[in-house]
Amino acid sequence: MKILIIYGTIEGQTRKIARFMEEVLQEAGHQVTISNAMEEPPAPSNFDAVVVGSSIHMHKYNNATKQYIMDHVEALNGKPSAFFSVSMAVASNIPEEHEEAEKISKDFLEQTGWQTSTVWQIAGALRYTQYDYFKKLIMRMIAKKQGGATDTGKDHEYTDWEKTKKTILGFINDIG
Repeated sequence: MKILIIYGTIEGQTRKIARFMEEVLQEAGHQVTISNAMEEPPAPSNFDAVVVGSSIHMHKYNNATKQYIMDHVEALNGKPSAFFSVSMAVASNIPEEHEEAEKISKDFLEQTGWQTSTVWQIAGALRYTQYDYFKKLIMRMIAKKQGGATDTGKDHEYTDWEKTKKTILGFINDIG
């Protein structure tokens, strides 16, 4: 099966997740093309399935990802497709954080007109070592509120790789 993965990332975790999905699918014998939405990603028309992912920052998704979806919404709605949303809210033990992440995804899909019924919420990472002083303080405060890691001397990854592997393989097996 020919699969296209498009991702939009700010700090790199969404790219890391997309690359992981690419490896998993290639190991399963699929032909995978992966592209950053900020570059010139291919149109979905020549692929059997499309997976698009973006991270949530400040309650919004990556603009390039949104534009890609809007530019290709007709093709996306006409074939098997999935959206993966990456956020720290998913790592939170506060139910309202999960509900908010799901609402942001739902609203985003409505705004773009993309009618995929396959949406995955995936926990991201805290990249404290990459943040400037003020962002580090803000992210530490948010992490503390959500019960996350507050040690700013190192990065903290919350992505459940085994669940991500099962999710992407399940999606492809269901449509294949």
